[in-house]
Amino acid sequence: MAVDPERTFKPIQIALLTVSDTRGPENDTSGDILADRITGAGHTLSQRTIVRDDVPTLVAQLNAWIDDSSVDAVIITGGTGLTGRDVTPEALDQVKEKDIPGFGELFRWLSYKTIGTSTVQSRACAVLSRGTYIFALPGSNGAVKDGWDGILAEQLDSRNRPCNFVELMPRLREV
Repeated sequence: MAVDPERTFKPIQIALLTVSDTRGPENDTSGDILADRITGAGHTLSQRTIVRDDVPTLVAQLNAWIDDSSVDAVIITGGTGLTGRDVTPEALDQVKEKDIPGFGELFRWLSYKTIGTSTVQSRACAVLSRGTYIFALPGSNGAVKDGWDGILAEQLDSRNRPCNFVELMPRLREV
């Protein structure tokens, strides 16, 4: 990470959403990993929940957080695969204003280093909606580590150079 010590760290409010038909609070290991990394980096875990793989439920939760001024960004774990129940990207399509295509591309490049060509089965993606960043990662422990450690830790750090997502936040709602 290219941290500029002259810059001030600005913590942001992050909501964490696990999408799963099988996980609950007692076995949400990928959510636990992300929660630890979010707070360990100095950010605030503003909300956390688990919802089933269901587009209307996902859209309702995302819209609630997008409209909540205490949420700057949402990180989702799960629902990005290819099976019939994996519907996170489809839910994001219903709330997004802009895609952040480089996120998914970079995630798959990083993931390739650890799982090889199996990374093509991931539909990890990111979007912007009404001034809120939404990042969708696969539900495995390795995938959330790759996504946080390889992308989000740097891009959600206001000190990162040459640029980062945090410094853009005041301008995300420009018309």
